[in-house]
Amino acid sequence: MSTVTSEELFVDVEGAAIYVKKWIPETIKYTSPIVLMHDSLGCVDLWRDFPEQLARSLSCIVIAYDRLGFGRSSENKNNPSVNFVWDEADFYFSYIKSAAQFSTYYLFGHSVGGGMSIGIAAVDKECLGVITESAQAFIEELTIKGIEEAQVIFQRPEQMERLKKWHGNKANWVLSAWTDTWLSHEFSSWSLESRISKVTCPILVLHGDKDEYGSNAFPEYIAKNVSGESSMKILENCGHVPHKEKMDEVIYHIKLFL
Repeated sequence: MSTVTSEELFVDVEGAAIYVKKWIPETIKYTSPIVLMHDSLGCVDLWRDFPEQLARSLSCIVIAYDRLGFGRSSENKNNPSVNFVWDEADFYFSYIKSAAQFSTYYLFGHSVGGGMSIGIAAVDKECLGVITESAQAFIEELTIKGIEEAQVIFQRPEQMERLKKWHGNKANWVLSAWTDTWLSHEFSSWSLESRISKVTCPILVLHGDKDEYGSNAFPEYIAKNVSGESSMKILENCGHVPHKEKMDEVIYHIKLFL
C-alpha cells in the first residue's frame, strides 16, 4: 500500500490565517492536485480519511483548506454577504494557489463547496476539471426544509458541542453563517446562473438520490448549463455526504473522470 505523507501550513490573507493541509502520495501520477472545498459546516478535519484515501487511490496530491471562520483558520468577524459563494473565487482562492504552490488543478466541492468550485472554474482557466458533490444550484423547498430541520437539531446542547469540537469558539458563527444566510430573504433568489455557463472545463456531477438538502434538479441543472463536457452520476441509497456514505464509489467515479 502506497504511503501518504501530509504537510500543514497557514496562509496569511490580509492578517488572517487560513489553514491548509496537503496529502502527498509516495508515487505521483497526476502532477495537478485535487483541491477540496468543504461544505457549510465543514473544515479540513471533517473530511476525515477521505483526502488520504483519495491521494492513495489516485496517486495525486490532495489539498484542503479551512475557509475564513472555519476549523483552524482565523475567525471571520463579518457575516457572509449574499455573494459569499463567489467570494472564494474572487478573492481567497488565489492566496491558496500561491501559498500551496500549484498552477493547474482539479476541484472537488461538497455542497456549497460545489457552488464555490463552479465559481472558481468560471474565472480561472487553470482549473482542469470540477467534481461537484451534493452541490446546490439554486434555492428549492427541500433546501429550506432541510436547513430548518437542522436549526431545530442544533438547539440541542450536545449538537453544538460536537460543532465546537471542530470549530472551537467559532461554532456559533459557523452555524449562523449557514442557517441565517440560506434562510434569509436576500439569499432566496441565489443561483449558479451568473457563472455556470462560463465553466468550460470538464465537470463530473455527483448527487445522492436521498439527499436531504436538494433534489435531482440540482445535478441536472449543473450538468445541462456548463459550457464544457459534463457527466452526471446519481448515487443510489445515498444522502448528502457521498464521500462518507459511498467513499469507494465516489473515488471510483473520480478516477474514471480524471
